[in-house]
Amino acid sequence: MPGPDAKGVLLDVGGVLLPTPWELLEDFEARNGWPPGTLPWRGPLAPATDPLWRAVRAGELSSRAYFDRRAAELSDRLGHALSWPEVTRRIFETPDGLAVRPQGPALVAAARAAGLRTGLLTSKLVAFLSREVVARSEFLSSFDVLLDESETGVAKPDPRAYHQAAAAMGLDPAGIVFVDDDPANVAGADAAGMAGVHFDVADPGGSFERVRRRLGLGP
Repeated sequence: MPGPDAKGVLLDVGGVLLPTPWELLEDFEARNGWPPGTLPWRGPLAPATDPLWRAVRAGELSSRAYFDRRAAELSDRLGHALSWPEVTRRIFETPDGLAVRPQGPALVAAARAAGLRTGLLTSKLVAFLSREVVARSEFLSSFDVLLDESETGVAKPDPRAYHQAAAAMGLDPAGIVFVDDDPANVAGADAAGMAGVHFDVADPGGSFERVRRRLGLGP
């Protein structure tokens, strides 16, 4: 879809607007007073550092089992049992507020200035961070629409998830650019009639630039 045809942008949250948990581990170490390198695993950002992630990629371990084991490791270090959603909240809630990629607010501001509708279509944001945490984020709470699988019961790449989002935004799917770090979800958006853009978590800057071009926005 050419940029001038875009009427709205619909974004995933985790990995796109929020960094991945792996990107925040060094800061999390520092906040807990742990030596650098205490948490050396970096998942898809550096598979060589993370045997468990390599097992996920090889189909030997489920992603849920991966995060459960990482939660157990962090629970041992923190001295009390935490689920992965609870760990996630601790990682993302920094003293300065919720960790957000700095390019995200700039992109959304440019989209709004161009008259585009803005929406979030996410899988577990509410389940992991809670509505209260989302509401405290001036950025995340500013979107026109927020649909979350935790509340709707419809998960990407089910076509209904994209159609629900389009209806909530008041737009035809053909006028929406959808952004996600999961290729399967991008393919689902394309199949639902949207213009999907894959967000590469290893290249956030380049990914945001691709989104801007797809939306017909300037630098």
